[in-house]
Amino acid sequence: MKNINLLVLFNFLLPKATSAIKLFILSFLLLSLQSIQSCVSFRISDKKAIQKFQDAEVQLKFYNSSVNGYNLHYAQAGNANLPTIVFVHGTPGSWSAFDNYLMDSALRSKYRLISIDRPGFGHSDFGNALNLSQQSVIISSFLKEIKNEQSVFLVGHSLGGPMVCRLVIDNPTMISALIILAGSQDPAAEKPEKWRPLIFKTSLNYLIPGSWRPSNKELWYLKNDLIVLKPDLSKITCPVYLLHGTKDILVPFSNVAYTDKMLTGAAKKVKIVFEDQTEKIENHFLPSKRFNEIKALLLNLY
Repeated sequence: MKNINLLVLFNFLLPKATSAIKLFILSFLLLSLQSIQSCVSFRISDKKAIQKFQDAEVQLKFYNSSVNGYNLHYAQAGNANLPTIVFVHGTPGSWSAFDNYLMDSALRSKYRLISIDRPGFGHSDFGNALNLSQQSVIISSFLKEIKNEQSVFLVGHSLGGPMVCRLVIDNPTMISALIILAGSQDPAAEKPEKWRPLIFKTSLNYLIPGSWRPSNKELWYLKNDLIVLKPDLSKITCPVYLLHGTKDILVPFSNVAYTDKMLTGAAKKVKIVFEDQTEKIENHFLPSKRFNEIKALLLNLY
């Protein structure tokens, strides 16, 4: 696909404007986009995060793991010798989507809590979108690094749902259980969205602010990722917990029935359905909207 030059696009949209006016408008848009980029990156500096946790009298640490030239950034709270919960955010997003879990004293008393910036987001090679299999190579290496001879549990939200499925398939003996929050595993439930490549393969990509840029690309990858994932779901043998809101309009509730059907090898399958939410968009954001219920589940994993 040929690249679309922004100046050519401006000449088409503003044929009668002078070059000076076009240059002024273009400069204004680029400066505005630079400002917007910082507002929608879905990330905060490590320094600000540490201060936020210190104000709550919680020690937070950050680490970076390097795999084949890729960087994986993550936050950690709790005793490193305890069983581990690894939180995996959706798209777009960053580790801070689960900061309230890392702050919780009851969870920290029982687990080492780790929340990652998935590849392409937060401070993990920001902007460099990868498909699920490529991300799994990086995150799997990280999981091996943090092994402490204790159980490891994965919590994935939204696109983090198929991501944690991919991880346990690629590391079948490492993970003790999966907790999938509004996960998008069903390829049939995904809209075709054939417009996405028209953005990331052209100069229009520069008009997409912050984390929405890698998000747009990985959501296009997801169409094929879920098809590849489908026959492998039966290989998952650990317990799986499926939590979903019936009114979720971002990731359809039908994903629960699909995933339940495909998990033929799981040692246990538990479905937790939320039916009483009224805000349709908020139905999808279970990590914050259903914190108490999710916390209770995590505290009883073993």
